[in-house]
Amino acid sequence: MTRRNDACAAPSSDDESGPAMAETACVGERGRSSSDEEKATRERCDALAARVLAYCEERRLKIACAESLTGGLLSDAFVRIPGASNVLLGSAVTYDINAKASILGVDGSLLEREGAVHPDVAKQMAEGAARLYAQPQYGDRVIGLATTGVAGPGPDGDKPAGLVYIGVSLPSCACDGRDERRAEAVELRLCGTREEVRRLSVARVLENLSQLLAIFQE
Repeated sequence: MTRRNDACAAPSSDDESGPAMAETACVGERGRSSSDEEKATRERCDALAARVLAYCEERRLKIACAESLTGGLLSDAFVRIPGASNVLLGSAVTYDINAKASILGVDGSLLEREGAVHPDVAKQMAEGAARLYAQPQYGDRVIGLATTGVAGPGPDGDKPAGLVYIGVSLPSCACDGRDERRAEAVELRLCGTREEVRRLSVARVLENLSQLLAIFQE
């Protein structure tokens, strides 16, 4: 499943709405300086990461990441929180397109046909991260998270700067008793500097994961 929506929204510290179908977010639209925006985004990420980690630890869930454009920022968002080692298994920064295939098992023909910035690539990256870091003692309790996109400043071929796909692979135990894992991708349309796009991507991963987990446990 790929979720899409074109509603324009800047990150909010009190947004508790359901998972975004997709988002168009711009930095600096409310008169705040770049440093203020960065601080607000980081505080939002810290709060969300802490909530996700607490939720997962209580339910014995683990997290594994596969990162492209975020280049380690997603795992850093978790590691900043004390006790993250109880949940976070690791993160594979597969920036090179061939590494996505060789390390994560993303379909090579898909990469050749669509490139790295595609919803199915994001889903397969998330699934690959869960497989890569799986350990027998954990069983099928690993959540896979992935990011791929164009951070900018310019486009990548026909893919505009700010086009990002985040992938989530949830184990069956986190999917309200479903028999199989669930994988989905969310399309983001972000704007800002290269660094702002990367940090907003992390915030959106954390927001969507926290919302998905809440939905499946209702």
